[in-house]
Amino acid sequence: MYVPQNTMCYNNFKTEKPLPWSNNLICCVRLMRKEDVVQVTEIDREAFPNELPSPNYYRELKNLLAHYVVAFDKEKMIEEPKAKAIPSKGLAGLAFRLKRFLSGNFGDAHPASGKQYILGFAGLWIMAEEAHITNIAMRESYRRQGIGELLLISLIELAKEFNARLVTLEVRASNTVAQNLYAKYGFVQVGIRQGYYIDNGEDGIIMTLDNVTSTAVQESLRQLKEAHSQKWGIAAYQIEH
Repeated sequence: MYVPQNTMCYNNFKTEKPLPWSNNLICCVRLMRKEDVVQVTEIDREAFPNELPSPNYYRELKNLLAHYVVAFDKEKMIEEPKAKAIPSKGLAGLAFRLKRFLSGNFGDAHPASGKQYILGFAGLWIMAEEAHITNIAMRESYRRQGIGELLLISLIELAKEFNARLVTLEVRASNTVAQNLYAKYGFVQVGIRQGYYIDNGEDGIIMTLDNVTSTAVQESLRQLKEAHSQKWGIAAYQIEH
């Protein structure tokens, strides 16, 4: 089975002209790394405030079925928090080690947010010939600006790399904007999970894109990427391995 490298990056998405919503943004998509988890969790809480508990993305990175990508501003840097001393003795040390064990974070005590500014993220699980999209989320200030669609394209491309036959997801019944985006990319409704969302008991609409590697689906994806490129000034969708 093909396994992409951690350095996989969609070739900069560098614009030939400034985007209408940001000056000279260079938006790149790559696989999520450990140093991204702080920012990803922050975006997750902002996008899904009522969906608890929050996923543990440190554990997700160790999950062989899970694969996440992040969109980041290649030229915008953030300051890394200063590391604090790790208690080594007494009850404080024991409590710290227990907390780190339960959280699944066995690395640094206070992991850095990473130097690259994360704009959004998306994830999927690969199970046999099925790719299940778990989430797509952006910072609020970067929504409705093509990045969510960019991440969806990335997940479909990633599913193809893993030779998945179909891509599936659940979406809130009330989220017609997301449903329309998925339908645009060939997803069709195949069922309903009643009361799927535990925060308010809302139904989840099951949508599926079948025959991902087929000529028809790939040609449709090519046309959609071309339209997305023309709208947002994306210069390339090449995957670097």
